[in-house]
Amino acid sequence: MTCILYVVLCGDLMIGSFPTGPIDARSWMMLCGVLLIPCGFLKNLHHVSTLSFWCMVAHLAINIIILAYCVGNAANWAWSKVMFRIDIIEFPIALGIIVFSYTSHIFLPTLEYNMVDRSKFTCMLNWSHITAAIFKALFGWVGFLTWALDTEEVITNNLPNPTFKGFVNIILVVKALLSYPLPYYAAVEIIEVTFFRGKPKTTFPSVWALDGELKVWALAIRVLVVVFTILMAISIPHFAILMGLIGSFTGTMLSFIWPCYFHLKIKAGKLEWGDIIYDYFVIFLGFLFGIIGITTSFYSLVQAFKIGLPF
Repeated sequence: MTCILYVVLCGDLMIGSFPTGPIDARSWMMLCGVLLIPCGFLKNLHHVSTLSFWCMVAHLAINIIILAYCVGNAANWAWSKVMFRIDIIEFPIALGIIVFSYTSHIFLPTLEYNMVDRSKFTCMLNWSHITAAIFKALFGWVGFLTWALDTEEVITNNLPNPTFKGFVNIILVVKALLSYPLPYYAAVEIIEVTFFRGKPKTTFPSVWALDGELKVWALAIRVLVVVFTILMAISIPHFAILMGLIGSFTGTMLSFIWPCYFHLKIKAGKLEWGDIIYDYFVIFLGFLFGIIGITTSFYSLVQAFKIGLPF
């Protein structure tokens, strides 16, 4: 779903840059998806980390540009539009999307395994999530102050100058393309470890040849995974709402319920009462957020389909 999200984002950004062009959003998704096919040749996390580094550079550039524009318009900020209230229909969908954006758990075993000093894993995890939470909240708040109720789902589409918006969106497309390899590599690695390590460990033979290169059929499977994400991106309507629905289930399970459950089982008899109560409290929050998010997201998805497909 994360990989699909990046392909959808590319299409939305390109159609936002060229709204009157001859190419529609789904065609842009296909064109951008073609650029992702070489991801099938990635053999180790070192190559992925290099792409992720340049993704971070593009990400920082975009954030600086957007924040500078918003701060430059601080005199016109719509303070009166900021209301501290909760929309019981919209908020759970937003909560599902937010939880979905923090489900980095699929990457964590691979990242920890490849760290030079694994003792710093917890410190890295804490500070990266705290920093991300603060920055996301600040970015969303400043963006809403600038454009208020006209704020688009893709915030760069709010930029008034078409040339400037096109330039920023293209950088963001590059960022989205460079973001794709990390979740893709993690997903492919899980598939290969689960099904393709050779007998008797798995049913299917190993994807690696004796010389350390990928076998041809294994490369074909990797490319098919890329093609699958492209097909899903161009086929799934109302993806933002669906992401909220999926995030409300998988996100809450991965982020709230399973970690605490496994912690309680693995450390049974060794935990203090405070730790046990805290774990159960987080599990309770996970079920609460999940049930509310799934219910409201499904309702919104049904309503969206009643209006009609976006293509």
